[in-house]
Amino acid sequence: MPAKSRGALDVIRRPPHHPGMDRRRFLLTSLAAAVAAPPAAEAQPGRQPPRVAFITTTSPENSTSADAFRQRLSDLGYVEGQNIVIEWRWGRGKTERFLEFADEVVRIPVDIIVAANTPAGLAAKRATRTIPIVIATMVDPVGDGFVASLARPGGNITGLTLTTPEMTAKRLQLLKEAIPTLSRVAYLADKNAGGYKQTRLAADTAARSLGVRLQVQEVGGPDDLNTAFASMIRQGAEATLVPSGTMLYANRVRVAELAQKRRLPTICAEREHAEAGCLISYGARIRDVFRRAANLVDRILKGTRPADLPVEEPTTFELIINSKTAKALGLTIPPSLLARVDQVIE
Repeated sequence: MPAKSRGALDVIRRPPHHPGMDRRRFLLTSLAAAVAAPPAAEAQPGRQPPRVAFITTTSPENSTSADAFRQRLSDLGYVEGQNIVIEWRWGRGKTERFLEFADEVVRIPVDIIVAANTPAGLAAKRATRTIPIVIATMVDPVGDGFVASLARPGGNITGLTLTTPEMTAKRLQLLKEAIPTLSRVAYLADKNAGGYKQTRLAADTAARSLGVRLQVQEVGGPDDLNTAFASMIRQGAEATLVPSGTMLYANRVRVAELAQKRRLPTICAEREHAEAGCLISYGARIRDVFRRAANLVDRILKGTRPADLPVEEPTTFELIINSKTAKALGLTIPPSLLARVDQVIE
């Protein structure tokens, strides 16, 4: 069965500054902005070429985010090694070296720091209050102290949000719809992830409203995953909810392998999880988020202050189902849910 595309699901909460924006309008607006933007080499204040740091949890051989960021910069006229230099710092599935990375790039110094996620953003914030910082996937920008408000960041930090606590509740609802008899769900929680308390609270609330018992399995790093999945089975879990998170995203292949080994249907946050073998994913597109991060870098290099660049929120989300995983688990996805998916992965 070839991949197919259908209409996106309605989101739980529309950002107040994008009321009613649908997928077509978003794409047209983005295209118009790209066409209107002058070539990158026309106006870049400061030294030439500019130097940008990119701090991420992923690895150079397997980084959707870095690939999307690099491609968008190319679209904007930047050629790495010619009119821009990128200082890549790879966490390779972990976040322990982020403070070291941030201190390194500040000493170089770089003109902008791109932090792929909240832990990288916190490290960059600690390292500098003057170098512009773009955080690509914030969970709680105000609560984490990155910005004064979404509309008026007010400092040297701006960026994008990837998810909200309400998205965790929506994923649990979709999992229950896929498996109507579901009564016990394991919540795989990275206790070091940004917004952990808010997302766990949202999951607890949604579980009660759906009549589902939620069992929390906290992990602190990839070394805890084996033990966590074994514990899920001992406690009678029937499925697994995997929220958005830096470490879980970087180790998505391992998460999918363990879930299939334990025969646990799993709903995850991003498309890349479903591509790795997760049964269902629902969330914003990582590629789009990092392309938009590149747009912010371009604007800052051309003179716009981060304080004047509102934090952007996703306005469209996609539902992906991996039919190969469904077959391996012996599951039949209800037609009512299949009718609303954006893509079925064979």
